Amino acid sequence: MNRENKRIQYEKGYYKTHACNDTFTCKLCGRPVFPQGAGSGHRNHCPNCLTSLHVDDEPGDRASACGGIMEPVGVWVRKNGEWAVIHRCKRCGKLSSNRTAADDNPMKLMSIALKPLTSPPFPLERIEELTALMGGDGKIK
Repeated sequence: MNRENKRIQYEKGYYKTHACNDTFTCKLCGRPVFPQGAGSGHRNHCPNCLTSLHVDDEPGDRASACGGIMEPVGVWVRKNGEWAVIHRCKRCGKLSSNRTAADDNPMKLMSIALKPLTSPPFPLERIEELTALMGGDGKIK
């Protein structure tokens, strides 16, 4: 069933209050994605590559006409300690946050979390100099 038919079949806001039990194929890695294993009734991204589709304007409304691929660009930790993935649409640039699922690829999550540390906005060779400027002794122990 395609997105247009889903929008017609279900009234506005249906997915906000009802679990989505649809199986889909990831548009990026091609793997089948099943709702079971997500830990909730709202599977919205591939557990393998963490990619999603831009189908919502507001969570669960299925009102977006964009349909672009939402790539995982970051992670953040909510107040309760739960991790969430930050997605950016490759077509329109919209940012969104989606909670992680129980079966998400832990190595992919960690690689996204560590990416800023592996590509700092300054040369790593300057760490001693920067530490000294901040009042430290400048030595890495």
